[in-house]
Amino acid sequence: MAQNISTTENQALLKDAVSLIPSWYRENRRMLPWRADPSPYHCWIAEVMLQQTRIEAVIPYYHRFLDELPDIAALAAVSEDRLMKLWEGLGYYSRARNLKKAAVIVSERFSGSLPASFSELKQLPGIGDYTAGAISSIAFGLPEPAVDGNVLRVLMRLFACAEDISAPALKKDIVMMLRAEYPSGVSSSLLTEGLMELGETVCLPNTLPRCEVCPLRFACKAHQAGEELLYPFIPAKKARRIEEKTVLLLHCRGHFAIRKRIENGLLSGLWEFPNLNGLLSPEEIKELLQPEEVIPCGGSRHIFTHVEWHMIGYRLDLKEETPQYLWKTPEEIREGYSLPTAFRFYQNQLNSFL
Repeated sequence: MAQNISTTENQALLKDAVSLIPSWYRENRRMLPWRADPSPYHCWIAEVMLQQTRIEAVIPYYHRFLDELPDIAALAAVSEDRLMKLWEGLGYYSRARNLKKAAVIVSERFSGSLPASFSELKQLPGIGDYTAGAISSIAFGLPEPAVDGNVLRVLMRLFACAEDISAPALKKDIVMMLRAEYPSGVSSSLLTEGLMELGETVCLPNTLPRCEVCPLRFACKAHQAGEELLYPFIPAKKARRIEEKTVLLLHCRGHFAIRKRIENGLLSGLWEFPNLNGLLSPEEIKELLQPEEVIPCGGSRHIFTHVEWHMIGYRLDLKEETPQYLWKTPEEIREGYSLPTAFRFYQNQLNSFL
């Protein structure tokens, strides 16, 4: 039977937590680049980059992105290829495309400034409840919670709640409980950042949390029972689908072939090396493509959220450049074209062939 999380006892626990977290955050926060100047634009870019990406990985991308695209007008005007190059390696490329789409809308409908409204923010491409809540509270001081996996983990331990953390109904209940306690102004920003910080640095996943430094340790039900690792409950994930691919490094007089992926599906619209389904042998490659030479380039594996690519690669020397591909030097590919991280193992080998 489902547990009712919205009890009077849990609401009281949450009220106490909300009063403790802002002051704890002031004293314990890490100095991250987007916290130095939490303008709406900076907050937006940071929150989108941080989706499913580690903070350490985001920091250099954040600096490079803002150096080249310092405001919404610049983001709205950037070319697709340049945007993809700036995002190269961060993954989940639809995030970048949605940033540009939203920037165009903001330029046209909101005079180039993000709207200070949770509901209007949610209407922009790529902005859901969490991102709208983060921008609203951190940049505009509105009493809107931002609930992600870190926040859910903190509260599931606080309440000792064994419900499925991935259930939409549970998240909806948590948002409603938080909204009833949320402050406005600077305190709103401090609470949102503090909940995130608590989940990222103290109430850690998949390991013993650092309860000894947690401001909620005297109220936390899971800690009082010594059952921190029982929460949150996360159901087993489905096994990833395995896809086998043969990557072709087609080479002709110092140039290598690349092509653009179709505009839908996985890695849509990005550049890639030509590839074929299945793990083909050198003999099969020779029979199929009739190259002058076939040189094995080794195997590689890349893991996406729901799919896993198992790859084998070959360099193929050709007499002529064929028109269905774009032919570029390794330097031109590296500087001007965004190839997904999945192909990095093979891209790193290009110069060694010349």
